[in-house]
Amino acid sequence: MRVFRPSWVRVQRCSWLSCGWHVIGEYVDRASGIKESRPALNRLMTDARRRKFDMIAVWKIDRFGRSLKHLVNALAELEAVGVAFVSLRDNLDLSTPAGRLMFQIIAAMAEFERALIQERVRAGLRNARQRGKRLGRPRVVVDVAQIRSLRAVGASWRTISRQLGVGVGTLYKAVQQRSENLSPAWSASG
Repeated sequence: MRVFRPSWVRVQRCSWLSCGWHVIGEYVDRASGIKESRPALNRLMTDARRRKFDMIAVWKIDRFGRSLKHLVNALAELEAVGVAFVSLRDNLDLSTPAGRLMFQIIAAMAEFERALIQERVRAGLRNARQRGKRLGRPRVVVDVAQIRSLRAVGASWRTISRQLGVGVGTLYKAVQQRSENLSPAWSASG
């Protein structure tokens, strides 16, 4: 699996050529490494199961995935189908016992680092809330009367959305909230 920043492309290709490897294909995801399901990763694992290649080479192990659970499961699956895993930057060849030991240590550290980052972000959000900061997207105020009058003359939701500069979902939500506020309360027991 090759997941890289564009500036690394030449370096990675030169590394592979210097090792004498024949590159079958490149599997590139632009999504975050924390996601277990990524289109190129899914294709890579499918091709591994079909034995389209003998080895997977990555630039760095944290580019393959950041969760220890995901890495262990993916590598166990690769081992079961007989596909070797090599991380160039980490000098890690998981076809050897020493490589598997190093993988466990590196993966645990990567997960630890990720957990520290998440902890810091949560603490920062908690502190911001305590200081009274509003978090998230700013609320959009729309005129429900204007939406209803445009709908009454036959304007589509999309047309109204463009005219007011808001999303269609925002229009639906505003009209729905307005009608809920005006409707009488019904008793569930009666």
